[in-house]
Amino acid sequence: MNYDLLIIGAGGAGLSAAIEAMQRGAKVLMVCKTLPTRSQTVMAQGGINAVLHESGDSVESHIEDTLKASGGLADEESVRVLCKEAPSNIEWLERLGVPFSRIDGAKTPLESIAQRRLGGASAPRACYAQDYTGLKIVHTLYDKASSMGVEIRTRLFALSLIHDEEGVCAGALFLDIESGELKEIRASATIVASGGFSSIYHGYTTNAYGSSADMHSAILEAGGYLSNMEMIQFHPTALEGSAILISESARGEGGYLIDERGERFTNELAPRDEVSRAIFSKIERGGRVFLDIRHLGREKLEHLMPQELHLCRLHAGIDPVEELVPVSPAAHYSMGGIECDRQLRVSGLYNCYAAGECANAHLHGANRLGGNSLLEIVVFARMAAVNALESDKRVCRDTGETLHKAKAELERILGSEGEECDIYAMRREAGRILFEDAGIHRDAKGLEKAMEKISAMRERLSQAVSSDKSARFNTYLIDFMQLRSSLMAAEAMLVSALAREESRGAHYRSDFPYERQEWCRDTLCRLCEGEVVVS
Repeated sequence: MNYDLLIIGAGGAGLSAAIEAMQRGAKVLMVCKTLPTRSQTVMAQGGINAVLHESGDSVESHIEDTLKASGGLADEESVRVLCKEAPSNIEWLERLGVPFSRIDGAKTPLESIAQRRLGGASAPRACYAQDYTGLKIVHTLYDKASSMGVEIRTRLFALSLIHDEEGVCAGALFLDIESGELKEIRASATIVASGGFSSIYHGYTTNAYGSSADMHSAILEAGGYLSNMEMIQFHPTALEGSAILISESARGEGGYLIDERGERFTNELAPRDEVSRAIFSKIERGGRVFLDIRHLGREKLEHLMPQELHLCRLHAGIDPVEELVPVSPAAHYSMGGIECDRQLRVSGLYNCYAAGECANAHLHGANRLGGNSLLEIVVFARMAAVNALESDKRVCRDTGETLHKAKAELERILGSEGEECDIYAMRREAGRILFEDAGIHRDAKGLEKAMEKISAMRERLSQAVSSDKSARFNTYLIDFMQLRSSLMAAEAMLVSALAREESRGAHYRSDFPYERQEWCRDTLCRLCEGEVVVS
């Protein structure tokens, strides 16, 4: 069966694209490896940016804040589209039924939506639903998509894009996790909405295991490009020891960051890269950092941040109403990703688009503004759906090579001729290496050391076989392939970080501690004879 639109990924971006496409009469299939309600979007807690009131704020201020945070790498035209379309997209979400927190006395439903200030913003413009904003948006979008009859298939692991030698795509190839069978799904156009790749920092990330860059590697193997892979945002406040996210809303509502002496040492609402570096510098010198929200009072905390209280009590045995919360930075968001143009077309490929965190739509540059990620997955995913449906299509002359290669590789991995390795130990070791040598502070020596180790892991895994030889419900096989994708993304990140000999936004090089004008440009990765190269 051929579809008008195949969407890979069922988080906020995938759901937004599916609803928009269905409203335009398209035949849509959305595919994901888990469940839509388990997507990374549900972890977005703080809010979604939009200028709903011109008193004290403006769309121009939103644009300026976004460009300033980006360190000169954002595309101004794309940023203008994002910020100008923000109010109408909040209205779209409100009509769908997203239960935003409200204020009293407003004349219209849109004006009644409560807003808070997040890091890097010059005014309170983040619309929120307590501290469950992403979760409430995903559940609302999922309910709407289901009621419209959007076809959703779960437990399908994306292996590769179906494409010809010219880079013309005609859908994708999946592994059915339940049956172990390979399944081709063909479509006139494909949108990749598979999320970010920050889980490469395993053990030091707020991301779920599934944020493993499966489609980033598939894009490279199909002849597409990745860009600005070195730009990884570290969230300032994750629970010490577990990396459980403590939302920026805690600081947006007036929380303090203090050291072991009880002294504040940074502007809590500065851009995230600045706050993360300030915290990390304290920790590097042997200190500890705490989030203090005790002064906000029990009633306000339980009303506005019930999830934060629950997470702290559950994972750290701490009651933030009465105790300090120990925090440290953790890898959180990938500003770079699949290179695409202003229409969200994937560079180097045809009939293929990208939206959401997986895409580098040149909105965030070197540092994302808090509250803009949820905005991107709605505004630009809907735009990607329109462009994918309305653009001229090229005919894919696939000869079956994609399926042939996948079958051969799957047989090799499930075979017995090869070394079995502990992929879980390898995943933990890769996370540690990347955090220590390619984390918040970087230099050439550490990056080169990490590159040598990650490349060796990639080579070893390319020859390894699965310890579980069954095809059906082989979770080891899925974890094996996720690790393989993660290591390719890690290599792309490392070669990009080595190439960018400057400090800009989230990319901080202690051996090049300042911005350099000649580096106000993007890094671009492609695959060349199995190796990731950068220009």
